Amino acid sequence: MIRSTARKRLLTAVALVTGVTLMAAGCSGSGNGESEQGASEGRTLNVWAGTQTPIVANFNPYSPNPLHAANGAIYEPLFYYNKAQAGPPEPRLGESFEWSEDGTELTVKLREGVTWTDGEAFDAEDVVFSQTNEAAKRDFVVSVEALDTHTVKWVFDSPQFTSEVQLLGTSLVVPEHIWSQVDDLVTFANEDPVGTGPYKADAVTEAAYTVVANEDYWAGAPKVKKVRYLGIDANQSAEDLMTTGKVDWTAMFVADPERITADGRLSMINTPQDPTTIYTCVSVDLGCTGPQTDVAVRQAINLAMNRQEINDKAFAGLAATASPTFALLGRDDRWISPDVEEKSPQTPDAAAAAQVLEDAGYTKGADGIYEKDGQKVELTLITVDGWNDYNAVGDLLVEQAKAAGISIVHNKVTQQEMSDARVAGTYQLMVGGITGPSLDDPFSIYRQWMTTDYTRPVGEVMESGLFNYVRYTNPTVDAAVEAAASTNDEDVKKEQYAIIQQEIVRDLPYIPVVVNASQTFMDTQDFTGWPTQDDLYAFPPSWSTVSLGVVLSKLEPAS
Repeated sequence: MIRSTARKRLLTAVALVTGVTLMAAGCSGSGNGESEQGASEGRTLNVWAGTQTPIVANFNPYSPNPLHAANGAIYEPLFYYNKAQAGPPEPRLGESFEWSEDGTELTVKLREGVTWTDGEAFDAEDVVFSQTNEAAKRDFVVSVEALDTHTVKWVFDSPQFTSEVQLLGTSLVVPEHIWSQVDDLVTFANEDPVGTGPYKADAVTEAAYTVVANEDYWAGAPKVKKVRYLGIDANQSAEDLMTTGKVDWTAMFVADPERITADGRLSMINTPQDPTTIYTCVSVDLGCTGPQTDVAVRQAINLAMNRQEINDKAFAGLAATASPTFALLGRDDRWISPDVEEKSPQTPDAAAAAQVLEDAGYTKGADGIYEKDGQKVELTLITVDGWNDYNAVGDLLVEQAKAAGISIVHNKVTQQEMSDARVAGTYQLMVGGITGPSLDDPFSIYRQWMTTDYTRPVGEVMESGLFNYVRYTNPTVDAAVEAAASTNDEDVKKEQYAIIQQEIVRDLPYIPVVVNASQTFMDTQDFTGWPTQDDLYAFPPSWSTVSLGVVLSKLEPAS
């Protein structure tokens, strides 16, 4: 097994907040582009992608929670699929691909002349390993083979047209000559990563980590030579650092963005894409416990929710309306079945919520809370302390549910506690996001977030690449997803999506809240090349897997 030498930790927990502030202050710009690197190369770009302290050196793309730079800045996929706008995929480590007529074979031509940051040549064996190792292999893949040094062929057990983004766009390529020697691909910290991306790991402390430009990058050396990712424990701290010029790129909710952008240094772009939901641990068979395992309780919460109030008070009216089908309204309308509700209810109906519970055998107790078989409808909901928008959602939902006879206790926890509960299934309700698809098609949500193959029993930690955190298992949905994956015929896919939507709109394993506002703040005074509304060449949030590397590779110092 490869063992990396642990870096010395430079800051103690007691000094974390001060350390972050001092480090950020040491590289903040005043608009003149000066830095320790000199005016010709520009200053360090300071980023917050949601990372909290203490930061742990982990650049493993197979880990459930690697440092953000691993996923796009250091490791790359074969192609980039831009969820921000329609268009063909952009070649990265791959140059072209071709499907067989029946969708059971896929052949990719790879980019030549690419080297890993340790000087080794990138070739087809790296792709084969990255697609077939224990952490990455998929059940529907029969084989992956190198036809020559720069051609790879997949063979599937069934048509897999709709697996294209998953195989080519979200699977990152790692060096076979290093990772084939690793015993446990998921727990390996990979503190000294070797990648093909535009940046290389530099240094890690508990308060921040830095990456530096890969001067041999196949697309040309990045113009921004150093990027510092800060660990910040609350949105308010990030706001304070933004307003004082110490954060240059971040994606977070700010109720009054004009206050942040007023001095002209930062610009804001809003790209609603990703649904914010109430995760519900669903399956009793997989170990979930609590009233939320009853579909009637989930339906009642859905009806009791005042989404208009939540949008206005938690998201400053900047969020978009969510669909219970998880198709993105406006972009994906053609996929929504006419037999289901297109939009989640925006105003509450406490009477309807109560009727659902009573029809399911619940009776209201003297305290106004419904109960059944001696168990009250009392639930615990968690959010990450300091995530202001999600905290507000939790507080509002407590009051809205109470009006319908449902008791919810809102607990604010650390990001690590939330992550641990999510991957292990040890929660009842959680405010959480769903990553929107890379195409104008909700298929990836249906498969990755709602099928049995993408979940595990409660207590068994879900490895990287598994997203069905609610432990939802429905054979009808599984079969329809499999059928949709086997066709390139849009009409047939619509038929299967109608089946899926009928099930999930009724079952509500994820109760939709809004489509998150996805505000991104960017320093357009000291750096140029950012995505804009007129040129959304990449999804702009600083935390966005793959696209963060695309954005970094295109930035330039303004000076």
